[in-house]
Amino acid sequence: MDAARRDETTLFCPARNGSRRVLGTGVYMKVQRRTQVRLALFLGLAFTVAAAFLHILVTAQGAQTTTAPQQTPATTATPAPSQSPLIQPVPAPSSSPARSQPQQQQRAGGQTGGGNDEHLIINTDLITLTVTVTDPMGRYVSGLQKNAFSVLDENQPQAIEFFSDDDAPVSVGVVFDVSGSMSGEKISRARQALRHFIETSHDRDEYFLIGFNQRAQLLMDRTSDGEAVLNKLTFVDTHGSTALYDATYLGVEKVTRGRHPKRAILIISDGQDNNSRYTFSEVRRLLRESDVVVYAVGINSADPTSTLDSEGEGVLTELAAASGGHAFFPRTSAEMDEVFEKIAVELRHQYSIGYRPNNFVNNGHWHHIKIKVTPPRGLPRLSVRNKPGYYAITNPR
Repeated sequence: MDAARRDETTLFCPARNGSRRVLGTGVYMKVQRRTQVRLALFLGLAFTVAAAFLHILVTAQGAQTTTAPQQTPATTATPAPSQSPLIQPVPAPSSSPARSQPQQQQRAGGQTGGGNDEHLIINTDLITLTVTVTDPMGRYVSGLQKNAFSVLDENQPQAIEFFSDDDAPVSVGVVFDVSGSMSGEKISRARQALRHFIETSHDRDEYFLIGFNQRAQLLMDRTSDGEAVLNKLTFVDTHGSTALYDATYLGVEKVTRGRHPKRAILIISDGQDNNSRYTFSEVRRLLRESDVVVYAVGINSADPTSTLDSEGEGVLTELAAASGGHAFFPRTSAEMDEVFEKIAVELRHQYSIGYRPNNFVNNGHWHHIKIKVTPPRGLPRLSVRNKPGYYAITNPR
């Protein structure tokens, strides 16, 4: 190969030491192709990143300009009041919706603690009462109008600001004794009777299950499944001492946080407390200050002369009376089934009455309440049961 030909096919590349290195034409072409491939890959990657970034910007802008549709609140129809009172010997269950309730008594928060009265203080600006009306035969009377009732607060007439006789759902605290004194036949009878209560109750009732022996504990929190409550009690063993007052206190705390304005406690026990931190006086005061109605069912033994059962009856009777409720002491299984059904029916045939005391003074004194009912023409004299009064204390918070 002559010098001219070599000059046409030879390229010089500077070496690292400053001298020149000879590259063949083939090697040069390979280097050039590698450079082009790398450049193409880089451009492709840059295009992909740019496209992804552009997609993110478009998506974010679209999300900012999208507005969620507003939901229109459902309108609840208010049923017309009954035109004439009805006496209910065996009332048929109703599923009518509850009307809106008045502002409830405000309760300061706090956990259960022996002797701590801080969360017992209530706002008595609006007094709300659950009222039960019966005829001389013990049958529930429904359908009475507002003007049939009159309220006396310390013998001073009061104006009724809220009135309802709807079949409203209830937040129910089932306070079930599982101590050693409830063993054997007692607890079996109680479980069976509780089923009758649940089957007769409003289908939208909610339940809190509190079991107690030497201590009170929440066995089931806020459920509308009555069958689940019964199943929970199926495998409960009876043992230990009895903390009835602690369990009642816990039950009141739970139902006051329930979803329904109407609240009740169902105590199932022989009334033999012997292991509570709270005293009888503290629990009775709590019930007087709350809007929870207590129904107590005493589970008696077969021996009618038992002194323990007699003491228990006195305890349950006073706790129920402090709240405007009632205590029952059936002797047979048939009587117990009837009692539980009666309680469920009563809860569905009550009146709610609210008023603001015109003689209220924030001095902590006890105010006695008396409700009178004037029966329409043709009806006999009627009996009224309600909470006996309240303490005139406003919530400092």
